[in-house]
Amino acid sequence: MQTYIRRNLHTYITTLLREFPAVAILGPRQCGKTTLAHQIVKKRARAVYLDLERPSDLRKLDDPELYLGLQKGRLVCLDEIQRKTDLFPVLRSLIDDDRKNGRFLILGSASRDLIRQSSETLAGRVAFVSLTPFLLSEVSRRFKNPWTCLLRLWLRGGFPESVLSGSDESSMRWRQNFVQTFLERDIPQLGFNIPAKTLQRLWQMLAHVHGQQLNSSRLGEAIGVSHTTIRSYIDLLIQTFVVRELFPFYANIKKRLVKSPKVYVRDSGILHALLDIETYDSLLGHPVYGASWEGLVVENLISELPDWKPFYFRTASGAELDLILTKGRSRLAVECKASSAPEVTKGFWSALRDLDIKQAWIIAPVKESYPIEKHVHVCNLETFLKSLKASRRSTT
Repeated sequence: MQTYIRRNLHTYITTLLREFPAVAILGPRQCGKTTLAHQIVKKRARAVYLDLERPSDLRKLDDPELYLGLQKGRLVCLDEIQRKTDLFPVLRSLIDDDRKNGRFLILGSASRDLIRQSSETLAGRVAFVSLTPFLLSEVSRRFKNPWTCLLRLWLRGGFPESVLSGSDESSMRWRQNFVQTFLERDIPQLGFNIPAKTLQRLWQMLAHVHGQQLNSSRLGEAIGVSHTTIRSYIDLLIQTFVVRELFPFYANIKKRLVKSPKVYVRDSGILHALLDIETYDSLLGHPVYGASWEGLVVENLISELPDWKPFYFRTASGAELDLILTKGRSRLAVECKASSAPEVTKGFWSALRDLDIKQAWIIAPVKESYPIEKHVHVCNLETFLKSLKASRRSTT
């Protein structure tokens, strides 16, 4: 039996339940939403948990107004809410009849744009939270050796069943099954009639261009569909939390900027499963090695720092930065290098000058941090997060 690993969002969600009538936790299948919800629910007296994929629980909601009305004063957790979106008008009515906070905890495996009725009918009544697979800061609580922890998370990704599996082989089997189930069951359940093989081929092609600029027309030509169809398929993958777009940073400088977004497979383990990379040795020799590291860093930083806006920067002349984080007037630059002795190009320094960035970090799989210029430091992912959070605490 696996030991529960406390999620970073646990306390935040508990706080939101004191402030809102409903809280919705959205994230990909199998990322740990249900486990987190059980940890929250078990501390609430007489709380009710309903799994809407379980026929017996679904039958309880044949008359949802009657059943849920009987649960007054209890926290009701509704898991896989996308299976029954007609509940939202009922929830709104019950909330408006009794405006007490902490009434409903809603779990869903699709974005609020796909579960559109929630944002329309529960506006002002619900707080949305995005839960990802495990982040490095969470997994590090389980493993004593930081290096082993990092390599495991990088290779296997953050899905609990994958990263905590007993072997790389069983982890790979789980991820391959996840991909198949997602394509053959989860997408059709959301009401999309897309051939599983077509969507799988697109997903694999996105894995091959992981961390690169998106070219929908080229992808459409390869698959045999229009670029607008490709765009709609990618939007679906984004809204089901398996693909991320990173948009370019627009600056008022006299240089021609790249305007296409970059695309990433959000979980590194799923990326490796799509590319048949089963071991760390295989990853080392694969062309995606550097981009895989970049994706791991980008996903962890964006997920850990939701109050910072993420972008990338690139000019036609070659000045570029993998990630720019902005918050108000604060601006940080991050370059990702999958090397124990990272080196940056002239384009990195040019980008810092173009954007007048005063603080930059090169995040690499290194054990110790060190400066290469006055305001440019090399460090590992965990150190960067700790230092940034420490600086935020010192200014509050």
